[in-house]
Order: sequence, then structure tokens, then C-alpha cells
Amino acid sequence: MRDIVLYITLVINVISLISLVVGVLLHSGQGGGLSDMFGGASSAGIGSAAAEKNLNRITAVLATVWLFTVVALGFLLAQ
Repeated sequence: MRDIVLYITLVINVISLISLVVGVLLHSGQGGGLSDMFGGASSAGIGSAAAEKNLNRITAVLATVWLFTVVALGFLLAQ
């Protein structure tokens, strides 16, 4: 049973890690970022502020999930 929980936690960790990297790369920093590749000039769009706010929230949730899974893996592997 412990091994099943370990593998599930590991899968969630890897998925959240990859999603977190993609989410960070989609942010439009000062240079524009990869988000310009999908939406053109992000500052010109009407809904760009809402999209950026939602992307910030999604990235924060993914970072929290990743952090909790890292701590859980630490506890699971320590025994």
C-alpha cells in the first residue's frame, strides 16, 4: 500500500513539475516571453490582464502542489 501511495505521489510530482515549467514559460515578462508566440502582443489585448491573473493563480496552485508532493515524497522515502 505504501508503494502505491509513493508512485501516485511521484506521478503527481512529475506532472506538476512539467506543468509548472510550462506555466512559468507562458508568463509574459518584460521581454514578452513565450506567451507572445500564442497570442501576439499581449499588452494590446483587452482580456490580457485577466488572462495573466489566471495564469498567475494556476502557477501558484501548481507550485503549491509541487511543494506538497516534494515534502510527501521526503516523508515517504525517509522510512
